[in-house]
Amino acid sequence: MIQIYGIPRQGWSMEEKLKQVAQWVIHSKRIVVFSGAGLSTESGIPDFRSPGGVWDRYNPEDFYFHNFLSSEASREKYWQMATEMYEPMKKAQPNLAHLAIAEMERLCKLDCVITQNIDGLHFKAGNSEEKVIQLHGTAMYVSCLSCKKKYDRDEIQERIRKGVKVPYCDDCSGPLKPATISFGQSMPEKETEEAYHRSSLSDLFIVIGSSLVVQPAASMPLVAKRNGAKLVIINRDPTPYDDMADIVIHGQAGPIMDSILKKVKQGLGIGD
Repeated sequence: MIQIYGIPRQGWSMEEKLKQVAQWVIHSKRIVVFSGAGLSTESGIPDFRSPGGVWDRYNPEDFYFHNFLSSEASREKYWQMATEMYEPMKKAQPNLAHLAIAEMERLCKLDCVITQNIDGLHFKAGNSEEKVIQLHGTAMYVSCLSCKKKYDRDEIQERIRKGVKVPYCDDCSGPLKPATISFGQSMPEKETEEAYHRSSLSDLFIVIGSSLVVQPAASMPLVAKRNGAKLVIINRDPTPYDDMADIVIHGQAGPIMDSILKKVKQGLGIGD
């Protein structure tokens, strides 16, 4: 069941909103999906900012990138937190929203996914690597900060399970870190530029599960809207961009996206 919070925008019913978004999906040529932490929490992965989230147990100030580089104690604390986060990520499975987004790709109704998430669930759902832009990196592998050598995450987690507090590179002895973006760490230039480019060219921009408060990623819906795209926001709670969106749907992303996908397939004459 889809829960609705507040009064539907412009007096539209939920059904009217779902039908309109489905029609836009059917007729749009360059659809960008922007996914955030709300998508991950529906798969059972704890988020950072909500009550009971990671920052209720750790101080965010301890995890700035410069601390990781300068202090062995900070690296140890970082790996403690990262290990705690990795286990639920590894076990998590895609939810209905992930599966709907992957199906949009199979229907040739997806230009790309721009994701703030680091859990790899878009790939588990079936999206191809060339369709997913990971703005904040991925927790699924580890890289050396010195020589850039990559390691499978499970290999490094096995070292930690055996008692290693802070893993180091086999080749150059540089510090190893999950391939995610920490506070104070530069955003990946290639991915960020590509995300802005795709946003500017989109004709339909669908935000799913993002509070739209983390910059610079949160500015991408604005870029899309200013360049003529229709903007749809699907999120549990209100966002700073709700007033400029064409349609806002407050509720669980999984059931909402599943319903939209079914209407898209009906409109395209495709059975389940």
